[in-house]
Amino acid sequence: MTEQRPPSRDHSAREWFEDWFNHPLYLKVYSHRDDAEADLCVEAILRLTGLDRNPSAASVLDIACGAGRHAIAFSRKGHEVTANDLSAFLLGTARSEAEAAGLNITFSNSDMRHFRLDRKFDLVVQLFSSFGYFETEAEDRAVLRHVHAMLRPGGWYVLDLLNPSWLAARFVPRNEKKVDGLTIIEERTLTGEKVVKRLDIRDVEGHRFSFTESVMLFSRETISALLESEGFDVVRIAGDYHGSAYDVDASPRMLLFSKIR
Repeated sequence: MTEQRPPSRDHSAREWFEDWFNHPLYLKVYSHRDDAEADLCVEAILRLTGLDRNPSAASVLDIACGAGRHAIAFSRKGHEVTANDLSAFLLGTARSEAEAAGLNITFSNSDMRHFRLDRKFDLVVQLFSSFGYFETEAEDRAVLRHVHAMLRPGGWYVLDLLNPSWLAARFVPRNEKKVDGLTIIEERTLTGEKVVKRLDIRDVEGHRFSFTESVMLFSRETISALLESEGFDVVRIAGDYHGSAYDVDASPRMLLFSKIR
């Protein structure tokens, strides 16, 4: 059963991702999420969609590209890539990386709830748990409707989520680690169908920074029903970035491969 989220929110309040994704420390905290992981994920997506067998380049939209790891990997494979993100900082990082690599990627700085281009794509990807940030189901549905409108007939939508069963079985409420001179304490809570992580970060000079992440967790049944109600058919589900078959108990991820009706 899906957690009942409020029908509306205070639109004047800043949301957690507006601050955290625009801070340089974000990339240090997640430095273990590297290009090798992105390459693995992109290769699995291209293989499972059959786009790796298409002799012509596919048009790809990364709707929440972050620092551009996956967008750059798709571009290196020869595909025509558009990359969007709300964070000006992460988008600037992605743009610099693409320019340094000599890649021609189109970048857009927009909130995914309102992002809609007047063109169609062969593939839209939403990776690394970039869905479920919002407080209302209506906002999630707005994202799905925009994706649906930007897919051409036969196009694919790949949505990458945490597997809540795997997370619950291996849940770690608190951990401390050191990364690049930073001391990072992560405290997690599971509330209903939401995981909240609070980060307390201290640098070598003793400065402290605090951030929060809050992401809805969707069961396979709930997210499949949501996608289907917005005009998608779920074709397959992979359980990791190798493209392995989804196992509700053993898979860390839940990558849903959908097509529009």
